[in-house]
Amino acid sequence: MRNRFDAQLELLHQKLIEMGNLCEQVISMTYKVLMDENHEAAKEIVEKDGHIDLIERDIESLCLKLLLQQQPVASDLRKVSAALKMITDMERIGDQAADIAEIIMTTNIKAPGLDVPIGRMAEATVRMVTDSVNAYVWQDLDTAQKVIEYDDVVDNLFDEVKEMLIREIDTNPMIHEHVMDILLIAKYYERIGDHATNISEWVEFSITGKHRGDEHL
Repeated sequence: MRNRFDAQLELLHQKLIEMGNLCEQVISMTYKVLMDENHEAAKEIVEKDGHIDLIERDIESLCLKLLLQQQPVASDLRKVSAALKMITDMERIGDQAADIAEIIMTTNIKAPGLDVPIGRMAEATVRMVTDSVNAYVWQDLDTAQKVIEYDDVVDNLFDEVKEMLIREIDTNPMIHEHVMDILLIAKYYERIGDHATNISEWVEFSITGKHRGDEHL
């Protein structure tokens, strides 16, 4: 019985890694699409988001099987419960990458002078998603906590983008029509960082049995 549970748990890990890899891909693609204004690649992001949704349903089904057909001990129960929470945030990451793609497909947006902070936001959120999923698979508390702390980097980059936009408007009022689109894209990256933080908080729960959100109850 335990061998079967372990095999299904390993399958769960593989599915989470697959979902995490897709999230990493779509985040990376959004920045490249923004810089190149590649509408075909933007459509591919939307398609990949659909694949992320399908994997989410597969993982939900697998988690329910683990809970209903097996008899997990407390530590295993935390892992499965955490996985169910994690995939909700991962699905939202896919949605927000698709939202960025939709903005790019429906506008003639350009980001002159802003590519550095926005690029760093994209890189930072990819790193956070990768590390949070790896922390779950390897039950690495230290890495999960570092991801949570790293969210401050993304927040600071978002503030940097806002400040740059204000300066751009002051010096070049003609770009005003694109400012809100660029700000919205930066906000989506900031939210992706928040979702990666949520994932790591659930990893922390799966290891320690305590969730940070409970401290505020």
